[in-house]
Amino acid sequence: MDDMAHSYDHPGELAAARPIRLLAVRDTPLSVDEVFGAVGDAAAGGTALFVGTVRNHDGGAEVGALGYSAHPTAEAELRRVAEKVVADFPVRALAAVHRVGDLVIGDLAVVVAVSCPHRAEAFAACRRLIDDLKSEVPIWKHQTFADGTEEWVGA
Repeated sequence: MDDMAHSYDHPGELAAARPIRLLAVRDTPLSVDEVFGAVGDAAAGGTALFVGTVRNHDGGAEVGALGYSAHPTAEAELRRVAEKVVADFPVRALAAVHRVGDLVIGDLAVVVAVSCPHRAEAFAACRRLIDDLKSEVPIWKHQTFADGTEEWVGA
């Protein structure tokens, strides 16, 4: 057994010492259950989860196809964003996964979750996590519309 596990006297202390439980940028389907399961913590009274899905329209135009691509540093930037959230909020556990590749309407594009001692903290931390992920992590969306036009978002 890991000697480090013996240095904690109370359940949940090990978890609190390692609040970032899951971070990934992947080309396979995402699972809400996986992300939610990753942030379970006996000391958390509130868990906030955000799921971003591919919608069938954007800016009034019908979306025909959509794909995400990521810079090679995307996971490192995701970790930096997560570490800032952990530093600014009483996070018990945090998880974030983002999909890359070609997606279809209804696919999960991003799933993030945060558990904290109280619900207000969990909501605020989760909001910061998804907002900073969207604005700071180099992942770009390429949309093709039903009329044949296309655009890059976040590039």
